[in-house]
Amino acid sequence: MYAGTHLRRFAVLAALVTLTACGGGGGADSDGDGKLSFKVALTEPDITTVPILAALDDLRGQGHTIKVVELAEPELSIEGLAKGDYALSAEATSPALLAVERGAPIKIIADAIGNQWAVYGKPGISSCDQLDGSPFGIFSEGATATAMVKEWVKSHCSPGKEPKYLTIGGSDVRAQALVTGRIAATALEVSDVVALEGKGGRFAKIADFAQSLPDLRPQTVYANGEFIKKHKDVTQALVTALTRQHAKINADPGYLVGLAAKYLPEEDGAEMAKVAERYSRARLFGAAALTEKNMQGTIDFFVRAGVIKKGMTAKDAADLTFVKAAR
Repeated sequence: MYAGTHLRRFAVLAALVTLTACGGGGGADSDGDGKLSFKVALTEPDITTVPILAALDDLRGQGHTIKVVELAEPELSIEGLAKGDYALSAEATSPALLAVERGAPIKIIADAIGNQWAVYGKPGISSCDQLDGSPFGIFSEGATATAMVKEWVKSHCSPGKEPKYLTIGGSDVRAQALVTGRIAATALEVSDVVALEGKGGRFAKIADFAQSLPDLRPQTVYANGEFIKKHKDVTQALVTALTRQHAKINADPGYLVGLAAKYLPEEDGAEMAKVAERYSRARLFGAAALTEKNMQGTIDFFVRAGVIKKGMTAKDAADLTFVKAAR
């Protein structure tokens, strides 16, 4: 869901995030005995953020007090991080990069989940060229998923061939449009595909962005820069805990099902079990999968997408010392 966020909305960050944002230590208070009290901002928690919630519980078990604040928009998380109201967040990578470009005291510290987006089309379609002139459903012109689609089309379609893009909104709407024949193809996440299969939908997987864009990390964990400087031990404990939660998920899909039941009790258990199995099989979770190479690849992708300007480096955007220590 996060990778589909409309990129144009992040222009608001230019007004929200200023070079004078001091960070305020991420709003953390210490009890003088090494135990902290701080806030973490999340946008509409779903199965991709369940491991983070579990890792935060691990830190609570170490004596820290952590409040999770649910926000309506990623921009609010970024604003709060820049001001120091929140210590950490785990959202779409693109707004974090834009904020870094604007001078915000924010650093990406771990991967949240790999690229789970793929292109699905009507049965019989197996190549980009077969989509030439056909309606292709997108969330919006400025969505990250749309940028992935257009990059795939540019590299996999023959010159002069491309689909006709049709803006029709959220994943559920586009999924329905696909099975009813209104569109020939669209980009969907794992959970959308499982939901379609459960309804008897017939479609074909045409492209997997995890393969065509292996260095793109659409969703990451990032933190207030002052927080990670002042509280390196706690930051390390969190990244290590998240790495271990991800390892458990990859080893046993049932573990993720259990976490989902705990943190997302309103979700359908049977469907969630299928989604968890797909995540585990694809090994999409891996906090320590973040490297200088794929961080730079992510930056370069968003440069090509027109989100940020050229010149940013992996060192500018991320602090990889925590994931290196957690491996």
